[in-house]
Amino acid sequence: MPHDDTMPLDDDPVLDDPVGRSLGGRHAPLARRLGRAATYRADVATFSTVSTAPDARDWADLAELLGPAAFADMFSSPAVPPPDWEPVFSLEGRQMIWPAGGRPDLSGAEPGPDVVELGADSVPEMLDLVARTGPGPFWPRTHELGTYLGIRVDGTLVAMAGERLRPPGWTEISAVCTAPEARGRGHAARLVGTLASRVLARGERPFLHVAEANTGALALYERLGFKTRRQVTFRGFRTPPGR
Repeated sequence: MPHDDTMPLDDDPVLDDPVGRSLGGRHAPLARRLGRAATYRADVATFSTVSTAPDARDWADLAELLGPAAFADMFSSPAVPPPDWEPVFSLEGRQMIWPAGGRPDLSGAEPGPDVVELGADSVPEMLDLVARTGPGPFWPRTHELGTYLGIRVDGTLVAMAGERLRPPGWTEISAVCTAPEARGRGHAARLVGTLASRVLARGERPFLHVAEANTGALALYERLGFKTRRQVTFRGFRTPPGR
């Protein structure tokens, strides 16, 4: 169906805390918890969360979970840690969602026989592709967060995308990447469109996050039909050193 730019965006509050709502729900088996602090198992993801209104105890619990001088990827959380937490990075971006009632326009992005599901046996290839393209954090067990799809050319994995955060009613599409030698062939559009269709077919809605500077990805997602819900700042910190 054609995209309707006047379609209103609903405002589901679970998307304000996608890491926390994922760790407290469908990703609970992959979580480590202490009090109101939580993080993923280290070989799955580095994202961490505290209460939406954290106090000193919450930050102390997260520091204990992660260990001294450890990396705390707070993703899009606006919560500010204590001053003895060292800032590591800050990156402006946006959260984009699929409008209610919409369906992806997959003209020119239809799936084909070269679109395959990727599992544990594909992890070395996936890690190699991520190392070459830098789509964002991806670890040996990241594929356990959801379904990951890839495109192979002559047996070589040249593009992939998959499901990451999964707050109630939503599935995030992430790890969208294409090898430099295979770009410009519509691989990313096919993978994102296929994943979006699958998410919608099971009664959920797709969403994603993208760095503001990644203008190519922004243009692709807007062309497929995603709309910006809000601006976000991705931030990482280092916990206090041990004493």
